[in-house]
Amino acid sequence: MTELTAPIVTPPKKRHRNLAQGVVESISASIRDGVLKPGEKLPTESVIMELHGVSRTVVREAISHLQAAALVETRHGIGTFVLEPPAQPLRISADTIRTIGDVLAILELRISLETEAAWLAASRRTEEQMQEMGEALQRILEGASVEADVRFHLLIAQATGNRYFVDILTHLGTTIIPRARINSAQLAHADPADYLERVNREHEEIYNAILRRDPEGARAAMRTHLSNSRERLRKAQAETAAA
Repeated sequence: MTELTAPIVTPPKKRHRNLAQGVVESISASIRDGVLKPGEKLPTESVIMELHGVSRTVVREAISHLQAAALVETRHGIGTFVLEPPAQPLRISADTIRTIGDVLAILELRISLETEAAWLAASRRTEEQMQEMGEALQRILEGASVEADVRFHLLIAQATGNRYFVDILTHLGTTIIPRARINSAQLAHADPADYLERVNREHEEIYNAILRRDPEGARAAMRTHLSNSRERLRKAQAETAAA
């Protein structure tokens, strides 16, 4: 009678997926740590195979995962290259705007954005939009809160008919208005009444240009308004630094 022997159980080999993931994590770490920089070429498949002790199939699967994660791109016949990191989401909020310099930077952004918004608004606005804009302007002239100022600029964005202008200005909210962040009149050593009179006149000029459907006039009026705000703050910043 022969003795029965227990069957020999062979441990299952690691699946390609697990091996590929190890390669992905290693290359991702090298990119994250700056060992592999944007624009640099990855080692060849043969080198990666030797470094990680894996097959060509595993290496190609790992490269596919890296491509899907937008970490690398493969140029046929040339090689695989590290990509620039994806752009970070827009991060502008009351918490990130703390100094006069921050407000100046926001004003530069607004000059680029809102001068074109005013041009489009003058070309596309409706009578209903002009009525709402006029009501917001009247509240500004009556000394209403900063919210009326924000609404005036937002209505101009809405009049463009381009929702992306509206999205950006809505995201910025009250951070786009310098008076919401700091006392501009005080910093500029200006009489508050005179300061507000100048700002209100600038708003009226923007409104009137849009009302008469004058795109170039609206663009110029908006640029004047925002540039004046920037220069007032820049002067105040220089005087503060000198003091």
